[in-house]
Amino acid sequence: MAVLKDSTAIVGIGQTAFAKRLEEDERTLACRAVLAALDDAGIAPGEVDALASYTMEETDEVELAKAVGFGDLTFFSRVPYGGGGSCATVAHLAAAIAAGQATVGVAWRSRKRGSGPRPWTDTTVQLPTPAQWTRPFGLLRPADEIAMLARRYMHEYGATREHLFNVALACRNRANQNPAAVMYDRPLTREMYMTSRWISEPLCLFDNCLETDGALACVVVSRERARDCRHAPVHIHSAAQGLPAQHHGMVNYWNDDPLTGPAWTAARHLWKQSDLTPEDVDVAQIYDAFTPLILLSLEGYGFCGRGEGGAFTEGGALEIGGRLPINTGGGGLSEAYIHGFNLITEGVKQLRGTSTAQVPGAATALVTAGEGVPTSALLLRS
Repeated sequence: MAVLKDSTAIVGIGQTAFAKRLEEDERTLACRAVLAALDDAGIAPGEVDALASYTMEETDEVELAKAVGFGDLTFFSRVPYGGGGSCATVAHLAAAIAAGQATVGVAWRSRKRGSGPRPWTDTTVQLPTPAQWTRPFGLLRPADEIAMLARRYMHEYGATREHLFNVALACRNRANQNPAAVMYDRPLTREMYMTSRWISEPLCLFDNCLETDGALACVVVSRERARDCRHAPVHIHSAAQGLPAQHHGMVNYWNDDPLTGPAWTAARHLWKQSDLTPEDVDVAQIYDAFTPLILLSLEGYGFCGRGEGGAFTEGGALEIGGRLPINTGGGGLSEAYIHGFNLITEGVKQLRGTSTAQVPGAATALVTAGEGVPTSALLLRS
């Protein structure tokens, strides 16, 4: 990992519109996002020789390469575990470029989750082994599994719905500043939150991420090549993946402590390979499929101690000007839910100084992938 430290950079980002329903198919959306990212970087499609995405991505490398006009590809990679793979796509490209396997990499995610089916509704598919220990007992959806972890956390540490509201509100406030966000013109109040319907108690409507159609992409090159691109480079300072021993997706049944999930494993490696500490992070884009994941991640990545995640959110700590501004584009809760990829592009915007909710002087950003599943994270700096 030492060879990766600041040796590569994100030089281009692109995205489509975000909406509950977009007419174009996922492949077309993917092409649009990739072309936008390449244009942002000032790099021609024919120079791309590396690709990385998610195993859940429906657009394959052959389709994308033909449609966009790539040259010969010498590296391509896919990362499993849904939202846990977001940051790892960038990390894989960084490793390939640092090792000389490629020169220009593109990572992307295209999704029609807003207008498409929910994966767990397909009853023709045999349950994977982990799900056979959860779904027969009523944990049918990711929301149900995280609700169980949230209840355990609230019982052990005294966290309350007020703390979860603080998370939801911070993300919504930032979305209200972002014209591209699905929730741009829809403010959130405490009364709205507290009286909204349950999705899986103790999680209400506003504790759950959006269901969104859209696509995003970014371009990764070497530090040297980055100097010639259109924008100031955002360097990939450190990267990590994390899968803890005896992990059981979402519910952590077999861990010694179910509340110390994959974030803790990823964080140890991330900080070990870094010149930075949590105190050096100016802004964080923390994976927010569900509000409790923010509390767990604040602890896992070292911003506070065990059981202190709820209290950390108090007093506007997650807002602009607070202790740790988070999800400044609105995140998965209020901008768009594209398996966390918009957190990567928002991290880049912050370090470029172009965010719609800019943190003054931001020079370091943490971006995390899904907590509760095998995960990944990036430390970016300008």
